[in-house]
Amino acid sequence: MIDNTKAPHILNASSNLVGFCFVVLTSIKVLKLTHQTFIDDITIFSFMAFTVSSIFSFLSIRSHSKKSTLYENIADCAFIIGLILIFATATLVALNIID
Repeated sequence: MIDNTKAPHILNASSNLVGFCFVVLTSIKVLKLTHQTFIDDITIFSFMAFTVSSIFSFLSIRSHSKKSTLYENIADCAFIIGLILIFATATLVALNIID
């Protein structure tokens, strides 16, 4: 039996954070702040990391082979990269480094 107990949790969290990235990007576009800040650039990379995480966690859940663990590990790595990027953005905004 293949143990992919983290994959459903990663899929749930990463798909929610993809939506969060959409909200941030939409807000930046509506406020016309794209040329004044790096937040949209960092958020796009976060969006891509969470999307990769969602795809690979889904593949891990659906796969019934030894690749399931590999897919889960890729999803896990992509998820943590996305979290680090979101954390970096929030920290830069909180410290007024990015206005």
